[in-house]
Amino acid sequence: MQRAAGECSPADAGEGRGGAVCGATREVDRALAAMDRRIDWLQRLTPVNVDEIWEGFVASGFRTMPDSRFSDGLEDEAPSLREQLFALPVREIDDPRIEALLLEKQRELDRQIELVRMRDKAGFILASIDLFGPVSERLLTTALDLLDAVPILPKDAEDTDVETVCRAARATVAHYRQAAPDFRCEVIVDPTPGTSMYVDNGDFHVAFDYRTSRHRVRPLLAHEIGTHAVTRHNGAHQPLRTLAGGLADYDVLQEGLAVLGEYLAGYLPADRLRILAARVVAAHMAVEEAMGPEIYACLVEEHGIEPADAFDTTVRAKRGGGLTKDALYLKGLAELLAYLRRGGDFAILFLGKFALHQLPSLEKLMADGVVRPPALLPSVATDDAPRRRLAQARSLELHQLYQENPPQ
Repeated sequence: MQRAAGECSPADAGEGRGGAVCGATREVDRALAAMDRRIDWLQRLTPVNVDEIWEGFVASGFRTMPDSRFSDGLEDEAPSLREQLFALPVREIDDPRIEALLLEKQRELDRQIELVRMRDKAGFILASIDLFGPVSERLLTTALDLLDAVPILPKDAEDTDVETVCRAARATVAHYRQAAPDFRCEVIVDPTPGTSMYVDNGDFHVAFDYRTSRHRVRPLLAHEIGTHAVTRHNGAHQPLRTLAGGLADYDVLQEGLAVLGEYLAGYLPADRLRILAARVVAAHMAVEEAMGPEIYACLVEEHGIEPADAFDTTVRAKRGGGLTKDALYLKGLAELLAYLRRGGDFAILFLGKFALHQLPSLEKLMADGVVRPPALLPSVATDDAPRRRLAQARSLELHQLYQENPPQ
C-alpha cells in the first residue's frame, strides 16, 4: 500500500521518546545531510599552498602576497546539485516547525554551492556576505574596543609538536568512548602545510608541521573535539540527522561555544581573544577589497598582532576573494555570553549543530520527543573546574574572558 507524504511507517519513525520523524521529513533530512557532506565548502576554500604564500610574501619584502591555490571546485557539479536540492519535497513535511528548519537548510546549501562556484571570481565577496552576513559596524566596534582593552601579554614559550597533540587527541577520544562506545573521531595528520587543526566530518585533523604551547593543547582539543566532534556525534543520534552536519547558520553558535570551551578548559590567553578581534578587522578589510599586504600591515602595525598570527589571519580573510566567516567567532562568543548572562542552559547547546535562534523550536520538538537531549556531554560541561569557570563566565564581559596564566 502506498502511503501519503508525511504519513508514518515503522521504517520511517525515529527511535525517540514518543516522537517520530517520518515520510517526507526523513527523505529531506537525509538528503540535505548527504548534500552538506558533498559540498564541503570549507575544504574547497582552504589554501593548499600556505607555505608558498608565506615564502613569496617574505621574499617580496611584505609588499605582495602570492595567490592562494585550492582543491577542486564545484563548477561541473553545481547545476546538478541545485537541481537535486530544489527537487526535495520540503513543502510536503507535515510538521511546520521541521519544515521551517529544513527550508532554512535548503536555502543555506544553495548559498554554499554559490560560494564555492564563485571562488576567486568578482562576485565572491557578495556570495560570502549572503551566506555568513556582513561585518556589522557594531561587531567591528566591539572588535576594535577589544583590541584596545585586552593587553598584549608575553606568549607562553613552552612549545610542543604535532606528536604531542596527536597523543592528547587520541586520549581525549578514548575518554569520550568510555562514555559513548560508538563515539567516532579519527586523529589524522594532514600533509598540507600550515593548515593548523580542524574537525571535518567528525574527524580531527592537524597539520604535520603544527606547533603550539603545551598549555594550549587541552583547550584546543576542547574546541575541536569537545565541541565540534561531540556535537556532530550528538546530532548523528538525533532523528533529524541534519543536526550532525548543522542546521542553517550554525557556525555562529558552534564557534562561540568552541572558543568558550577553551576558557572553560583552563587557558584562553589574551592573545587568542585579540586574534578573534583581529579576524573581524581582517574580514571587514577583505570586504572593502583591501589587499593581503595591507591587511597584514594593519594587524601588525596598528593592533600589535604577532607577524605569524597576522599572516594566518590575513590568508583566512582573503580565502576565495574575501571570506567573512571568520568574523563569526567573536560574534558567536559575544552572543553566547549574552545568552549565559540571561541564565541560558549550557548543556542543551550540545544536542547538535544549530543556531541560537533555532533553540526555541528545538526545545518544543524535544518536548514532543522528536529531538533528544545530548547523548554525550563534553568534559567542560561535566568536570568540576570547568563548571566553576562557567559560573564565573556568566557574569563576565567579553573583554574579560581570558586567562593571564595557564592553570597550575
